[in-house]
Formats: sequence, structure tokens, C-alpha cells
Amino acid sequence: MTNRDKAYYFRITARILIPGILFCALPACKNDPNLVNALYSRPGNQADHMKDVTFIYSKEGKIKMRVSARDFVRNEAAKPPYIDMNNHLVAEFYDDSGLVDNVLTADSCRYYEAQGNVLVWDSVHIVSRSGQELNTDELIWNQSIQKFFTEKPVRITTPTQILLGEGMEANSDFTWYQITHPKGTVQVKKGEVPQ
Repeated sequence: MTNRDKAYYFRITARILIPGILFCALPACKNDPNLVNALYSRPGNQADHMKDVTFIYSKEGKIKMRVSARDFVRNEAAKPPYIDMNNHLVAEFYDDSGLVDNVLTADSCRYYEAQGNVLVWDSVHIVSRSGQELNTDELIWNQSIQKFFTEKPVRITTPTQILLGEGMEANSDFTWYQITHPKGTVQVKKGEVPQ
């Protein structure tokens, strides 16, 4: 047998044996479940990321809130789990007749689903239907007592005055609010004494 014949038989044998060996070996391939779980249980893989998201919350067939943000992150593995809505958050709150009651804008928001609590920060601005405006750096919603809070500086603009101070507490629709440490001058009606 010549070297040429040996090379020919080697090529034919290789063409038959190599695919046959691979064909037999493929069914034997398995993923180790522990390795797969370890790969997908890394903290970076626990968060769901989305862009340009809008949520509509309704109750008894009536829209109550519409929220949109450019960046959305949901992390169920965190303790406690949360949802982040960042980069131009806009939240519209509706009354029972379907009219917009308040509009909140901010840069960032974190919502804790289990508790229903919300933290909003960076350029927080709220405009009510009555024309009142609130500006602050941070606002916290406490679901259990149905109130907004902040310890940061606040600026409340009404049709007749501008109120400044440190810290604030307000009800859910901002029809009642109290500045914890007011600053500046406060306009009062004749005969009324400010508290």
C-alpha cells in the first residue's frame, strides 16, 4: 500500500468515524443543574430591565394613576423587592370622575411592592389641578398611613403666595399639607394669628 493509498483510507475513515463519534456523544451532553442555577442566581441577573414603560392602574373600572418612565428595573431578589423607575418619571393621578388631579414629575423613583411605599427623588415637582405646586429633592409615600413626607427643603407655590421650609407632611391628594419648619414671610388674613 502506497502513502497515497494510506492517506486516502485515512480520509475516508475520518469522514465516517468522526461524525459517528460526535453523533453518539451528543445525547450524552447534559447541563449540570447546579451550574445553571449558579449562573442565573447572580445578583446582576435578578433584575428585569425595560425602556420607555407606561403603567396604568385602575380600581373598579376607573383609572386612578398613569405612570411612565424611560428606564424601568424590577428586582425581586432584593431584600425587600423593589421597582425602580428612572430618567424622567411622570405620574398622573386621577379623581373619581376621570380628571387629572395631580401630576408628579421627578428623575427617579423606587417602589416597594410588598409595603406599597414609594421614594421619589431628584427634581420632584407636583402640580395640582387647583394650581398649587410643590418642589423638593425627595418625597416619601407611606402606604400604611396614607401620607407623603419629606425632611428636605420644600417650596410650595399657591395662587397667592410662595411657602418655603424644611420638611413637610401631606395627605394623598395634597388638599392638606403642613411644612415642618417654615421659613420666610407668611401671608395671613386680617385678624388671624398664624400658628
